[in-house]
Amino acid sequence: MDLTSYLEFSREVEEARQSGQAIVALESTIISHGMPYPQNVQMAREVEDIIREKGAVPATIAILNGKIKIGLSDEELEYLGQAKDVIKASRRDLPYILASKKDGATTVAATMICAELAGIAVFVTGGIGGVHRGAETTMDISADLEELSMTNVAVVCAGAKSILDIGLTMEYLETKGVPVLGFGTAKLPAFYTRSSEFDVNYKVDTPEETAGVLKAKWDIGLNGGVVIANPIPEEHAMDEAEITAMIENALKEAEEQHIKGKDSTPFLLGKVKELTEGKSLTANIALVKHNAEVGAEIAVHYAAQTQQQTV
Repeated sequence: MDLTSYLEFSREVEEARQSGQAIVALESTIISHGMPYPQNVQMAREVEDIIREKGAVPATIAILNGKIKIGLSDEELEYLGQAKDVIKASRRDLPYILASKKDGATTVAATMICAELAGIAVFVTGGIGGVHRGAETTMDISADLEELSMTNVAVVCAGAKSILDIGLTMEYLETKGVPVLGFGTAKLPAFYTRSSEFDVNYKVDTPEETAGVLKAKWDIGLNGGVVIANPIPEEHAMDEAEITAMIENALKEAEEQHIKGKDSTPFLLGKVKELTEGKSLTANIALVKHNAEVGAEIAVHYAAQTQQQTV
């Protein structure tokens, strides 16, 4: 399979590939659809810098002019942060965007696909998608979950977004055989809050231990991803009762306005930001940065462990 006509690596990422340096994938939907300008671009640059400081190379992924870009230039980040007609790209959208030479910002699912194509094992994001509330009648389930069941990429996140049905999300992941590891926690974090009522499958305490789990999984041929749930830092965590009330309010408004499918998450996050007077945006940025620190450390250990095996 010749991927050269689809994949384009930045110089920094290509050099890391040649030297065996750890690389961390980053999504682009958070830039184009998840945060307002200019905070989105500033956040993207700061997250990339955090990953470099930890000894890994950041690879922000997006589709520009029909090319899957693995690593973006400063100008490309700036473009994504302001462009109005970038398609929010999940698995189903990739073929059309590539064939028609359009621009796409990758969701968790699409970033996982592109990362695997590029040979990148660790991906850092804010929170994964999941089973939406009321999915038993709407069947509104994020493609992220299905992707986690079959694509060999570890996703470092602050758990499942609290706008979701977290219990059903965990059930779905269990059915698909996706391990959910709590980084330093036995409880699943819920994005804005450090914990929820749900247990993770296993608690891991160090990047080295976490990398070992990834290596063991893929060494024995168990395809699919791993969720590494990393709680938001204490000082940025929001009050659980307060955020739950605001989410309920936002969900009610989304239902009244008939907002569904892939439009629902940006709407709900925007509404929560409005209701929290911007505190949720600050929390979102803080948790992504924290995930970048942990993800880069895991990637460095995973690269070292896999290189040891080939020596």
